[in-house]
Amino acid sequence: MLTRVKSAVANFMGGIMAGNSGTDHANSADLPFRFPYVRPEFLGLSQDEIECSADHIARPILILKETKRLPWTTGYAEVINAGKSTHNEDQASCEVMFVKKKSGVQSTPSKTSSTKRRSSLPNGEGLQLKDNTSTEVDGISFQYWALFDGHAGAGAAVVASKLLQHHIMEQLQDIIDILKNSAVLPPTCMGEDPETVSTNSRTLTRAASLRGAAGAPGSPCTPQTRFFTEKKIPHECLVIGALENAFKEMDLQIEREKSSYNISGGCTALIVIYLLGKLYVANAGDSRAIIIRNGEIIPVSSEFTPETERQRLQYLAFLQPHLLGNEFTHLEFPRRVQRKELGKMMLYRDFNMTGWAYKTIEEEDLKFPLIYGEGKKARVMATIGVTRGLGDHDLKVHDSNIFIKPFLSSVPEVRVYNLAQYEHSADDVLVLATDGLWDVLSNEEVSEAVTNFLANCDPDDPHRYTLAAQDLVMRARGVLKDRGWRISNDRLGSGDDISVYVIPLAHGNRLV
Repeated sequence: MLTRVKSAVANFMGGIMAGNSGTDHANSADLPFRFPYVRPEFLGLSQDEIECSADHIARPILILKETKRLPWTTGYAEVINAGKSTHNEDQASCEVMFVKKKSGVQSTPSKTSSTKRRSSLPNGEGLQLKDNTSTEVDGISFQYWALFDGHAGAGAAVVASKLLQHHIMEQLQDIIDILKNSAVLPPTCMGEDPETVSTNSRTLTRAASLRGAAGAPGSPCTPQTRFFTEKKIPHECLVIGALENAFKEMDLQIEREKSSYNISGGCTALIVIYLLGKLYVANAGDSRAIIIRNGEIIPVSSEFTPETERQRLQYLAFLQPHLLGNEFTHLEFPRRVQRKELGKMMLYRDFNMTGWAYKTIEEEDLKFPLIYGEGKKARVMATIGVTRGLGDHDLKVHDSNIFIKPFLSSVPEVRVYNLAQYEHSADDVLVLATDGLWDVLSNEEVSEAVTNFLANCDPDDPHRYTLAAQDLVMRARGVLKDRGWRISNDRLGSGDDISVYVIPLAHGNRLV
């Protein structure tokens, strides 16, 4: 148990670091990398520039040099950490994707069999070709922005930045014709004519059906019927399901390939796609997305941490106590329970509680708590501070054989923002950033900074959004002083990797 306490203290000081994460690296060290470590391709950096960007003392801010490299004149900026890891463990990707229907899909009589991807050319151009059309005769195009925040190495983040968009494409291939036919609700079964289903089917009570009443299943004089009213599934729910399945498949691919490749650690994932007039924001981890519209802040993601997912984690541990390895308790207490407190009444809460109550302390309660700490220092099993993401399949509690992956989920929360419902000005933006920004700046501070910055820029300047992203990174990093990196009011600046997109929403309105 002493090792658990030491591990908790170590993690409070610095979070998960490569080499002390509890992961067995012996077998993977000799394996080839799935992809080499790089910075985002759209930055167009040379190898020398990549090496210069890894200066943990100067911490130069990297920005997008050419606005044509990204759709919608998106702005981007990043900076490396102050020394917590060798590499910048954040990764970013942004592409315009084009999807054609997979052969054999029975959604409509028309059949196509090819798929292709429209991504950046070597010089970064080509992303905006036909950017003004989101629907075409033989498929659908969509814009894709993504941020991945790695821990215990950059391996999982690099792999996800290269492959997650392809899993999304694969999931969308099955439903292209359904999505394009927005006037008709998706059929319950592939190949079924939705109009025929809605006009000919009747709903019977279960009792009437069992009596063999007219219209019951098997009756020769009536069309096929259903026992109960059929759910009406909107098109956007299919897109949400496609994104959820894409995250799951990405996580499974990392698990499969870790035996063949060196894919270190894990990563959070925050992605946005623009498809058929709507923005879909999918988040698994503690990065964040907010929309700033006419000065109003609209959160479009939630963070998943040991505290926000306490009840899910406790319930899983309650149902499957063997996952705790006889070292942890699923109950939460305001502080560590001491042996001298056996038999006393102490505050606690269980998975079914949002409030607190008193219980008599027993021997079982002396075990280390499943969730320990507060805020950014809260950890699952004294090890990891995020509860959703990709990878971490080998992550164990320090000095034990207790795997933590069963408590971690790859399922993202997906929120939908309908661009067509609002008119957006040139200063209305979507801000995506890793936790290096949000750890030191609030939503209100980010909104005020972006709003004031853009108000003082030429509205026709295509670089204004990249400069706004650079300004945010600079505000969060701060200035190096005698007592470390400091931001406004002499507060401690972010020593973490910071990556920021600033995406103008008015461009999306022109595509609707």
